[in-house]
Amino acid sequence: MLKYQQIATEIEKYIEDNKLQQGNKLPVLETLMAQFAASKSTITKALDLLEKKGVVYQVRGSGIFVRRHKRKGYISLLSNQGFKKELEGFHITSEVIELDVRKPTEEAAYNLNMNVEDDVYYVKRVQYMNKKTLCLEESFYNKSIITYLNNEIVSDSIFKYINEGLGLKVGFSDMFLQVNKINEEEAKYLGLETGAPGLYIETIYHLTNGQSFDFSKLTYNYEQSQFFIQANSHFL
Repeated sequence: MLKYQQIATEIEKYIEDNKLQQGNKLPVLETLMAQFAASKSTITKALDLLEKKGVVYQVRGSGIFVRRHKRKGYISLLSNQGFKKELEGFHITSEVIELDVRKPTEEAAYNLNMNVEDDVYYVKRVQYMNKKTLCLEESFYNKSIITYLNNEIVSDSIFKYINEGLGLKVGFSDMFLQVNKINEEEAKYLGLETGAPGLYIETIYHLTNGQSFDFSKLTYNYEQSQFFIQANSHFL
């Protein structure tokens, strides 16, 4: 992790630990430079990163302010932190349906920029929030990057394991959304009627070096799932 990324993480943790609210003012730039023993450019990059994430906003001549205004139970569509990070305060559990090493589908190989003869970890699981079905997940992990998964890891937080266990850093993601009617198999896992509405999200996750490592397809239970997006630009 680069220094500005580490500083951004610490500032975000400070905001969360101190339960700062929308509009609360953070220390001035010079104070942050002294606190983190960092240059002006490094602190500026950290703040820019937090601003893109919707954590802070900067007002020229006035200072740096807390922006994030979370609604309990809402999932950010722009987050790469995983469910447990996004839904703190809720009891998030997973039921593993399938976990094995196999060859990727052509779709997965294309999205992961790999050969169809290479190996992937295939994960199929149901995610629950407070014992109610949240989503059905089907994921393909490039085995040359995510070298090991087991049932214990998959039952908990895969992204936490990727960060802490493998020492890899998630960089950015590409997300594709579609609303459609769920099929019979999806209905069985989600506890809904066949033909009920479903939100389908396909995501390709990349490391900070640009390597794609995870292609996931999630089908959300419309009765349980709520989302938000924080926009940072206005277009005329």
